[in-house]
Amino acid sequence: MDFGKLASQALNPWVILASLAAGAATGMALPEASMNLALVGDVYVDLLKMITLPFMVSAVIFSLQRLIRDGGAGSLLGRVAVVLGAFAVLSAVFGALAVLAIQPGANLSEETRQAFGKMVGANFDAGDVEMSLHGVDAADAKAPGLAQVVLGMVPANIFQALAQGEALKALVFSMLFGLAVGTVPGKISDGLTFSLVTVYQSCQVLMRWFSFPVPLVLFCMAATQLAKTGLGPLSAMIQFVLALTLGGTVLLAGAVWVTWQRSGKPLGTTLDALKGSFALALATRNSATCMPAMIECLVDRLGFARSRVELLVPLCISLLRTGPMLYYATATIFIAQMYGRPLGPDELAIVVVASVLAGFASAGMTGLVTVSLVGMVCGYLALPFEAAFILLLAVDPISDMVRTLVLVIGNTAAVSLMCPRPAGDASAA
Repeated sequence: MDFGKLASQALNPWVILASLAAGAATGMALPEASMNLALVGDVYVDLLKMITLPFMVSAVIFSLQRLIRDGGAGSLLGRVAVVLGAFAVLSAVFGALAVLAIQPGANLSEETRQAFGKMVGANFDAGDVEMSLHGVDAADAKAPGLAQVVLGMVPANIFQALAQGEALKALVFSMLFGLAVGTVPGKISDGLTFSLVTVYQSCQVLMRWFSFPVPLVLFCMAATQLAKTGLGPLSAMIQFVLALTLGGTVLLAGAVWVTWQRSGKPLGTTLDALKGSFALALATRNSATCMPAMIECLVDRLGFARSRVELLVPLCISLLRTGPMLYYATATIFIAQMYGRPLGPDELAIVVVASVLAGFASAGMTGLVTVSLVGMVCGYLALPFEAAFILLLAVDPISDMVRTLVLVIGNTAAVSLMCPRPAGDASAA
């Protein structure tokens, strides 16, 4: 039996879309039964998270060790800094342009205002809006400062960080440890090297096994989500979702183009290589679990150097938060439009810069915590955020898909720019 072919069919985009559509229809038609399917998605995501940290730690330590021994670490620093900065700014800029083009928060209809009022638990008439939406912004008060961000990156106890799944702390430890291991003589460190390679390749095998049930998982997750929320929140926030999707689509198209140009492969080959990462991003909404698929795409399918890719993929996933940066810019301007607050060029520039900073601060964060950092950006413009937070949460499952797709595919393109162009056959890398 050809397991590679079966895995490829399971990750086919048409199979993925059909699974999502069937799950959504089931969730609307049989909401009570669909709620029981939540267990399937929860177990699947936990299985992927189970191998994420072992995979990342082994890949980063081994890759840095090889880079130090080969003398190639220093040459990467300048390129990494330029690509990180450029991709971060572009993500926030395209988010701002998309929401300015669609104007989702301006000229709201009475029906939409009533739908918003139901979600925030208040009447959205003028007087109630003024009272309930201009109070103290609790989420903004909790926005992390620079000191908290720096402290959150340093593991006081690496075993505790690993046990609690703190990916950013594990990454910092892995980078420092990998640099140190690279200076240890080979005759001493070879035993550790073989162990790391064994862990890394075992995690890759597990990822290939876990790709088989992706269509079933997507069906169950879509059915559960529609059973929980219905179409009400989506219809009320449809313009915001469209603005976010527009910005994300432009970034995804650009990322695919960059990866295609850097790889030197035909466009069809590039798209086929990316479909595994695309499907996992949709299925899990967790960028860390997509790292093995990203590495396989860049190394095995497109021919980039393994030593560079295995170091840069975890680094970019943790630091280059393109999806959240896009989201923060879009959500902040949407909130400003909802409250009739026009933004001039200076304020739009502040939104872009603050969105980039919030994106870097979101390293290691997911779900509710990621959304709450919109308050950090709003704080720079003195925009109310507390009630709008509920609106954003109502459609966050869809927003999270866009964020994760942009993060995963965008970072694949970023790594392709940081690495030298492939030379010869992929197996030579």
